[in-house]
Amino acid sequence: MTINRRNVLMTAAAGALAAPFIRPGMARAADFSYKIANNQPLEHPSNVRLQEAVAAILEQTSGSVDIQIFPSNQLGADTDVLGQLRSGGVEFFQLSPIILSTLVPNSSINGVGFAFPDYDTVWKAMDGELGAYERGQIENAGLVVMDKIWDNGFRQTTSSTKPITTPADLEGFKIRVPVSPLWTSMYTAFGAAPASINFAEVYTALQTGIVDGQENPLAIMKVAKMWEVQKYLSMTNHMWDGFWLLGNRRAWGALPEEAQQIVADNFNAAADKQRADVMALNASLRGELEAEGFTFNEVDPKPFEDKLREAGFYAEWKKTYGDEAWAILETAIGRTLV
Repeated sequence: MTINRRNVLMTAAAGALAAPFIRPGMARAADFSYKIANNQPLEHPSNVRLQEAVAAILEQTSGSVDIQIFPSNQLGADTDVLGQLRSGGVEFFQLSPIILSTLVPNSSINGVGFAFPDYDTVWKAMDGELGAYERGQIENAGLVVMDKIWDNGFRQTTSSTKPITTPADLEGFKIRVPVSPLWTSMYTAFGAAPASINFAEVYTALQTGIVDGQENPLAIMKVAKMWEVQKYLSMTNHMWDGFWLLGNRRAWGALPEEAQQIVADNFNAAADKQRADVMALNASLRGELEAEGFTFNEVDPKPFEDKLREAGFYAEWKKTYGDEAWAILETAIGRTLV
């Protein structure tokens, strides 16, 4: 997707997000007026493609299903919105499986540190048996989940104090992590001092020195302007993360079967397009972030993986997830971690 194309999509998304549920040209209000929330800014590829999807759903259901997007934690922090999804206060929600693990423990297995070497391995696993396993866990917890996971990206590490290039650099390092036991456990294994902070509060935590670093995909570094409060960016690729598109079961069940199919088809098609967008965006972001002042550092992942193995991280999480889930993960990545 070209920059001009992306700008056009962003402008269209902004206009549609400000529009009411009764769209121009609609003879009546929608039969189903639903909300979808996420923690990503409006300009992120997720919301650009999501707006295309909800527009197509509105058209293909002849105005019957109208879904309004609430980006950037407008409805609350991730853990709060997850509660709203379960109660029916919001009908759809895009959420990292690693944060979802606060409700569905084994949904976070794709986030095991240094498990995925590249995107080919990620998509083979998440569109295959590993993704099917996670979706089954999510459905058992009472939620609806679409077939395709959206891309958040490989996560990198930033710091305001020093480059992070070896495991020893993480010893005693105050780093923000999302609210998830997996993240906390990984950085504790490195001897760091992880602090669980919701994303909406990360910039302030870095600015005030509550933490000295954080980790996120490059696209998030860009939209959150992390260079204003961080100096060094280490390409650790320590974890791949995505977004499952979740639904409230009662709201989903209320939709006619034909409408369910239209919604699912459009959301899954949008996920494929968003994946391509994020990959293209990541290819251009390093130069942009360097121009903004970030100092990049290349990192050899093997010493980090060895440190986690030595600290018992993989053995601990194999026990936590169980032999079945761990076997699915190791088959998906084509190697053993323990």
